[in-house]
Amino acid sequence: MSHVLHRSTRQTFDRAVRGEGLTITLADGRTVIDASGGAAVACLGHGQQRVVDAMTRQASALAYVHTSFFTCEAAEALADTLVGHEPGGLSHAYFVSSGSEAVEACMKMARQYFVERGEPDRVHFIARRQSYHGNTFGALSVGGHPARRGFYEPMLMPHVSHVSPCFAFRHKPAHETSAQYVARLAAELEAEFQRVGPGRVIAFIAEPVVGASAGCVAAEPGYFAAMREVCDRHGALLILDEIMGGMGRCGTMHTWEQEAVTPDLQAVAKGLGAGYLPLGAMLVSRRVMTALEQGSGAFAHGHTFQAHPVACAAALEVQRIIAEEDLVAKVRRLGAVLTSALRERFANHPHVADIRGRGLFQALEFVADRDTLAPFAASAQLASRLKRVALEHGLAVYPSSGTIDGRRGDHVIVAPPYNATGDDMARIAERLGVAVDATVVAS
Repeated sequence: MSHVLHRSTRQTFDRAVRGEGLTITLADGRTVIDASGGAAVACLGHGQQRVVDAMTRQASALAYVHTSFFTCEAAEALADTLVGHEPGGLSHAYFVSSGSEAVEACMKMARQYFVERGEPDRVHFIARRQSYHGNTFGALSVGGHPARRGFYEPMLMPHVSHVSPCFAFRHKPAHETSAQYVARLAAELEAEFQRVGPGRVIAFIAEPVVGASAGCVAAEPGYFAAMREVCDRHGALLILDEIMGGMGRCGTMHTWEQEAVTPDLQAVAKGLGAGYLPLGAMLVSRRVMTALEQGSGAFAHGHTFQAHPVACAAALEVQRIIAEEDLVAKVRRLGAVLTSALRERFANHPHVADIRGRGLFQALEFVADRDTLAPFAASAQLASRLKRVALEHGLAVYPSSGTIDGRRGDHVIVAPPYNATGDDMARIAERLGVAVDATVVAS
């Protein structure tokens, strides 16, 4: 009997004992292709000795210091690497231990920014339905996924509201152009500012490419520029959550580089440290930092393990490998190969409605009827069954349900490491095809 409180008390979990490249070896000797890096985390695959060595050196020299007393070389060097060149005006990094913590930090920093500026009436966040930003109370409050909010709904923050997602596949009528759709969503955000009171809104928060909650949904061209314009008109901040789809995953180091906007605050995590130790970060713009420096001079927030030396050393080595091997450019090239492999296998599949995403962050959305786009019944639990069947066929992919509205719809995310190969893409598509066919036949 396991004394670990696992994610399900009704499921027995296979025990992983070793990882190398894309392969995870289980205790019984079976091997699994890790085609999603867990939750789009293991961007360099498993067993990168350079990262292990960097962690060992740091742990041997200095395993931990509290940031109220000291800084450390690993944190300083990692911050220099990420924002020393001030990409998009981002000038400072605040290191935490998870994506949820990074979002919490962004929310607190955004609130403090306005207090420092003499605008304490700004207390409200606007986010999007069908979004997910983490599991702490603040992050869950701005998230718009009903099933994930479920148990905690009565306890979540009251000063949050949600507008429509930019999800053209599901929500743009055929008679509407992309530009008209974007204009409609911008008008909806403007209306929400007016409803709340423009002087009460702190920020609009969104994922440039929506990950777990909707399955690699990218915005329509011009969408984020339109949202930025609404925020700027009313003096509110733009917070971009790139926890899952950032740090090179979509083919540029920051996904906002593809959107003609820059954020005031940005949350990153998964691909930052590639899973070797838990690490996330809030990236802060010079604009926000100036208000803090000219005001109280201190961020009213903190964690015991923030800027952990060993975690920062691991992430620094990860980022060095990505830069030295030009892996972000490889993501773009390999992303095209993955798209081709998935389309070849699933473009005509009767239960695959959409193949979407960017770079090495792609998803399949499943339907019971391709003509009407009707999803499988929620009771069918298609996504969770597909996960189990895929594992039986030696493949790990990241499934989720509630794709359409938080309750209906199923998708699966494929997010292989940046240093994979074209042959790996072919193997992933082949095994996923076998697993999908076996799962839908039983539905």
